[in-house]
Amino acid sequence: MLYLMHMGRIQQLDEQTANMIAAGEVVERPQGVVKELVENAIDAGSKRITVSVEEGGISKLSVSDDGCGMDSTDAVNAFLRHATSKIRTSEDLWDIGTLGFRGEALPSIASVSKLTLTTSDGNDTTRVVIEYGKTVSVSAWPCNRGTEITVENLFYRTPARLKHLRSGAYENSLIQDVIMKFAMSHPEIAFVFISSGKEAFRTSGNGNLQEVIYQCWGREAAEQAVPVSFSDFDYQVDGYLVKPSITRASRNFMHIFLNGRMVKTYRLYQAVLDGYEDFIVKGRKPLCVLNIKMDPHLLDVNVHPSKWEVRISKENQLEYLLRDNVRDALKNTMLAPNIHPVRQERVYEQIPLDTNTSFVRPYVQQSATTPSAEQTVSKPVDYTETVIKMPQAAQSPVPQEPAVTARREALQEQTPIETIAQREDDIAPRKQHLPQMTVIGQLHEKFILCACEEGLAVIDQHAAQERVHYEQYRAALNVNPIMLDCLVPITLPAGDDLVRRVDELNEAVQDLHISFEAFGHDTLLVRSIPSWMKDLEEEPFLQDVLDNFRSDRKSTYAKMEKKKIATMACHHSIRFNRALTKAEMDEVVRQLDECENPYHCPHGRPTFVILSEKELAKEFLR
Repeated sequence: MLYLMHMGRIQQLDEQTANMIAAGEVVERPQGVVKELVENAIDAGSKRITVSVEEGGISKLSVSDDGCGMDSTDAVNAFLRHATSKIRTSEDLWDIGTLGFRGEALPSIASVSKLTLTTSDGNDTTRVVIEYGKTVSVSAWPCNRGTEITVENLFYRTPARLKHLRSGAYENSLIQDVIMKFAMSHPEIAFVFISSGKEAFRTSGNGNLQEVIYQCWGREAAEQAVPVSFSDFDYQVDGYLVKPSITRASRNFMHIFLNGRMVKTYRLYQAVLDGYEDFIVKGRKPLCVLNIKMDPHLLDVNVHPSKWEVRISKENQLEYLLRDNVRDALKNTMLAPNIHPVRQERVYEQIPLDTNTSFVRPYVQQSATTPSAEQTVSKPVDYTETVIKMPQAAQSPVPQEPAVTARREALQEQTPIETIAQREDDIAPRKQHLPQMTVIGQLHEKFILCACEEGLAVIDQHAAQERVHYEQYRAALNVNPIMLDCLVPITLPAGDDLVRRVDELNEAVQDLHISFEAFGHDTLLVRSIPSWMKDLEEEPFLQDVLDNFRSDRKSTYAKMEKKKIATMACHHSIRFNRALTKAEMDEVVRQLDECENPYHCPHGRPTFVILSEKELAKEFLR
């Protein structure tokens, strides 16, 4: 009887309520709407996608494309829950090659807004209007091939969600950020972003990723971008690494795409940071754009409805691939920063009234194929004509063979943005050396001044010696070190879990030349230590090794070792406020030139900077 009283409590929700619940996961803000609609446009084979928003997309936003479009039947069925053309069976979930596949986005968006879809597949044209989950009309409507979806009054009937949105300007910035990510992950597609009736962002869609970086991050980042391409049996990585002379305070400028999909992959971000570790100052983050291609079976994207989170098979393998190859790519690049003094000049120039012209002019150089100022007013700018001039510092200073020199001169006659990848591929990487330097003196007992071909090189004597000693210590650690027997073995409380895994532990820390022995059920014993550990506090260091092994943080031992070596190198280096003889300064330069990475100290600071002769001449008005 009691059972009968409780029957009927569980009921299936109606379709509208279910769609609104799904909208809470799929569509958190206008940025999420744009992301889902643009992904559908890309899956439709579009070559040009235009996004237009008003008030940050809160009042109105639209996404139009020139893709395959839909017939009238598909246009109606697209708003049914879990209706999709991208998968057919459960087995297809293991081989997803499209950005969308769940069939939740359109019904979820339509349940919390007024949505209008206009589409044509070249034969059939259809217009569908849905207001907050209810279909208002379905009719024929003249339009070009492709699809346009307009979303109005988003969240107006769900005030709990609407009140959590921020200002229109903030929401607008989030939308532009996600469009830039789409442009970087798909440089072969032309993107146009229009905010409140004004064009805010545009790419040409010619497939040139470096040009997209130029449009997103500016000239300096594009000039300092180094092309990379590396792979193993499972992964192919292509893209650009921006030299560490340009960094940011956050990792929002680190873009890693998996099969063209934007995701949040914190472990892969950390792998790239580890590759940059020797070249940037602690706390700063690099800029990079890397697209990783893999077999879809290795990538599980069915983790969260928003599709930001994924799971990667063999993720450790991919981490090592990124870390090692990023480090190698930066080693083979000239990384010495050049100083460009700022000179205050008054320049009086007529400002054109056309806003589009004034925006584009600083970025486009006049050439035989570039339109004049008068032509620009009446003719849209062709972004494929944008020219980026790569800096001379990006070229290797070491002498080249005549054939290679001739090849370089021939390449310089072409547009640099089109040939920079060819330069990197045609010329095999060589070990970098310092420019030829002649010591001329010391400044304030802190800096060594040297004359070089480019101008004046200023060496930080402490940072230079840190780099030299760091590499000397590291080389000593990479060979079998002298082992010191402990008069009293070091005992470490470890717990039963680590004692059981002592063999696995010793295999993980073999590079440190340390061996642990089980001593009872919860204690580990170390009987001998390598000679380099005599300058450290042994027990805290070994306890850190155990703690990090327990946390299963891969590659932590190498980082821990690097930190200790860097500390020892710092303590044994030349300090500031110490006068050096000419012979001592010559020796500092010679030792620095023999280093594997002579451009940065172990903490990521530059060891020297160059003040070019050209800039010096400008300061004297020559």
